[in-house]
Amino acid sequence: MKILGKTTKREEQIYQLITLVAGGFALGEVLDKLARAAVEITGASACSIRLLDDEAGDLKMRSTFGLSEEYRNKGPVTREDPVIQAAFAGEAVIIDDMSKDERVKYKDASEKEGIVSQLTVAMQFKNTPVGVLRLYRPRVGGFTEDDISLIRSVASQCAVAITNAKYYSRALAGEQVAQQVRLASIVQRRMIPESAPDIKGLDIASIYKPCFGVGGDLYDFIRLDEDTLAIAIADVIGKGIPAALMMSSFRGMIRAYADGGHMRHTMTEIIRKLNSNACQECRDGEFITLFYAIIDAKDMTITYCNCGHEPTLLWRGGKIRELQKGGLVLGVTKDAEYEIEKINLKNEDRLLFYTDGLIDAVNFDGKIWGVENLFKTFKQCAPGNARDIVNNTLTLRRRFIGLARQTDDTSMVVVRVSDKNG
Repeated sequence: MKILGKTTKREEQIYQLITLVAGGFALGEVLDKLARAAVEITGASACSIRLLDDEAGDLKMRSTFGLSEEYRNKGPVTREDPVIQAAFAGEAVIIDDMSKDERVKYKDASEKEGIVSQLTVAMQFKNTPVGVLRLYRPRVGGFTEDDISLIRSVASQCAVAITNAKYYSRALAGEQVAQQVRLASIVQRRMIPESAPDIKGLDIASIYKPCFGVGGDLYDFIRLDEDTLAIAIADVIGKGIPAALMMSSFRGMIRAYADGGHMRHTMTEIIRKLNSNACQECRDGEFITLFYAIIDAKDMTITYCNCGHEPTLLWRGGKIRELQKGGLVLGVTKDAEYEIEKINLKNEDRLLFYTDGLIDAVNFDGKIWGVENLFKTFKQCAPGNARDIVNNTLTLRRRFIGLARQTDDTSMVVVRVSDKNG
């Protein structure tokens, strides 16, 4: 099927916001850009960003857009504030009239500033609060469900951009390449999920092994609802810090488009938008491979698109099928066409997602482990659970390559479809 449609102004603004995730900016500059972008994207009249100070236990006003200096300095906001507590608990807190709501501490300052309603959401990174993003409007009410969905996506990107900016600042202060690599590695490893969401009927295990401390591999799990999980595995053509920063940006794109709440896109739309953004971001000779899948554990289906990536393997009853439907790598041409395929799953099916570093490993004689060995190994290990398949596959590969140094990252995700997890 051919991907059609034009990028809207709002989507272009979101893309500009996402690029901040990979930008080498100072923290103050990032915050100012984020505050302005949040207002422009949502159409609010003003925005404030407060970051959590773990030592003091309060939230420091770090950036605003559309607010006076007097309002910025109106007084402290602590974690005990009921609005902050609700936001950190996962709520999107709307106050329709700040002059009448008892949760508002600085009513006089708000009235003088001319702001009437507000929307507050938490900025979280790896489920840890970073701060809060707050929007204001000069009238009673005015914030909708679509505003909530949009600002959650914005807040997610803000949290990643802020975290990246912090580590980038520390790397610059160190003035040593080794320090930069170490910090970039921390950023990338924090992007890799420690574990998959617990979904009934799915047994999932994964592993990420960089070869240079940082690299261009990525996999991510995005829970869409109680029974549905999106899995993305990708590889940026490149190595080291540039590839890691580009992958950081790309991860933000995937999450922004996949987990859109009321604005959730179809898979066709997601792939089109990812390809369009990759075409803008990738330089000559750069591109991104992606395998994107949605598994519905209730309906027992997998819907996927393979964008020039290594095909995911489906093991069923001793036979292996390669999932190849899709199209070109991302970042080559905006007119690329992609196919989407939906497959019915059966109990005890196994799925193996991987990057090319798994099969391109070589031993001291220069021999490649290769696809044939992967097929043979997968068939041998498939009867086990997901974790056993991951561990045994790497063990058998290690016997082949020995201690030979590898030049490509290795990522692997295994899913076992089962009526009983474990």
